[in-house]
Amino acid sequence: MPDCPGDANTGGTPTPPPVSKPIGVAPYILTALIERPKRLVYLSSGMHRGVRPRMDDLLWTKRSWSGLSAYAESKLCDVLLAFAAARRWKDVKANALEPGWVATKMGGPSAPDDLHQGCVTQAWLATSEDELARSTGGYFYHQRPRAPNPTAADLRSQEELLAECGRISGIPLD
Repeated sequence: MPDCPGDANTGGTPTPPPVSKPIGVAPYILTALIERPKRLVYLSSGMHRGVRPRMDDLLWTKRSWSGLSAYAESKLCDVLLAFAAARRWKDVKANALEPGWVATKMGGPSAPDDLHQGCVTQAWLATSEDELARSTGGYFYHQRPRAPNPTAADLRSQEELLAECGRISGIPLD
């Protein structure tokens, strides 16, 4: 997987520090600072399934850098944040999705998934009046529910992420 620049909207980047300092924290900051919308859609990745976040080292200052692991952890943090927002903010529909392994600069030209379908799922969750799209606390792939990493449903992990991101950023999530 080639390196790519950081993206505050997804919180993930496979480039080495210090560019990657927002890993796992940027989506939290955006969520904490915005006026509550009707819906929140967090972009994750199937890579989140194989990791467990190190809440004591979200900024990767205590361990050797691994771009792939940092990216995967940041994507799990996105799902944890989506589920925490859905649980805490009853008036907001918050969900996460994985677009699939798609042909982008990061995914490479041989990625097998449909880029269009990944985009459709994002728009569907953000705007559709379909009952499933109006649900909250879900994880989706191609407009269908998909099981995320079991850690995402763990309330303690959600609260640990919120506490650590709040500590790092100095911004509480009300």
